[in-house]
Amino acid sequence: MALSNFPQIHFRNNINLDISYYHSPLLSSLTLKRSQSIVSSKNCLTILKLTNNFDESRLNSNSSCRPSSIVRSAISEKTSGATGDWVDLYLPENVRSYARLARVEKPIGSWLLAWPFAWSLALAADQGSFPDMKMLSIFSLWAVAIRGAACTINDYFDRDIDNKVERTRNRPMACGDVTPNEGLLFFFIQVLFGLGPLLSTNTISGILGLLHVPSVVAYPLMKRLTYWPQAFLGFMFNWGVLLGWSVVKGSLDPAVLIPLYVGCFFWTLIYDTIYAHQDKKDDVKIGVKSTAVLLGESTKPWLTVFGITCITCFAISGLNADIGYSFYPLLGIAACHLAWQIWTTDLSSPTDCNNKFVSNIWFGAIIFSAIMIGRLLP
Repeated sequence: MALSNFPQIHFRNNINLDISYYHSPLLSSLTLKRSQSIVSSKNCLTILKLTNNFDESRLNSNSSCRPSSIVRSAISEKTSGATGDWVDLYLPENVRSYARLARVEKPIGSWLLAWPFAWSLALAADQGSFPDMKMLSIFSLWAVAIRGAACTINDYFDRDIDNKVERTRNRPMACGDVTPNEGLLFFFIQVLFGLGPLLSTNTISGILGLLHVPSVVAYPLMKRLTYWPQAFLGFMFNWGVLLGWSVVKGSLDPAVLIPLYVGCFFWTLIYDTIYAHQDKKDDVKIGVKSTAVLLGESTKPWLTVFGITCITCFAISGLNADIGYSFYPLLGIAACHLAWQIWTTDLSSPTDCNNKFVSNIWFGAIIFSAIMIGRLLP
């Protein structure tokens, strides 16, 4: 039966939609192309009925419940990336795509960017003193803005790759909700917002903030050039190590900051390699490089070496900062958390990889608590 025999649904946005979303074994390979109007409302309604994705009671004489409306609603929900989270519930419709572009509904990235800054800020405090909580609060906004900018420029460069990867195909620029020019403008707005706090502190912090921006722009290109994009992320994402110390001291102390930075670098290699295992099958198909693809079955032994190096560097940094001995037991707990992540992650399960990746919020909290206690107690 020809699809053209039925009324057609026309799509305004440039969208690729895999019908496997509706779990139909009969039509799992059917794809709605951007510029084609090939799917009829009657056939889509049949798909929905076959797969129990719609309630027939919604069909009545009301025109809003006609088959074409029901199908459009179901397809719109898929293609717009709507998930029913707080972005959909509370934000105006015209800003939702930008919120998703900045990943505000997934704060894990902001936490991972903020923790190195917080650790450095806490180490810069005098013995017996709390870190500067006002500065910590202000620079939390820096972390949110710069992380959002990093996600935005990443999606700008990856817009033609993301629509080929299952996990990323509904990102705003990949599916056409935000144009490339709109994305670039949004990127610059976030960068300016993030630089504001730095430029208001001292000269060295302002310079460091400006020097950080090129690495944010360059990171998305690394996956095209090297199997170690996670290494470049480790360099870019832990810039807060330098900023946390400089906003307090107005200078840099290599003896404390170099081992802290190196430790953070290896921490990033761990969590982002685990994260990259979510997409390794798609990455191999489309030629994207990552440590997950490179290391393969040898991932866990490599991550173990990275973990040992990470914890050792943190210990050296604490020692050089003359931190109290109470720091080290909690550092041991953090080491156990890292070992748990590495050796219990099911690298073949995207869900488990994501869960372990997100658990690094708690690793960061343990390290921050260790530094604070080490500063307050002998």
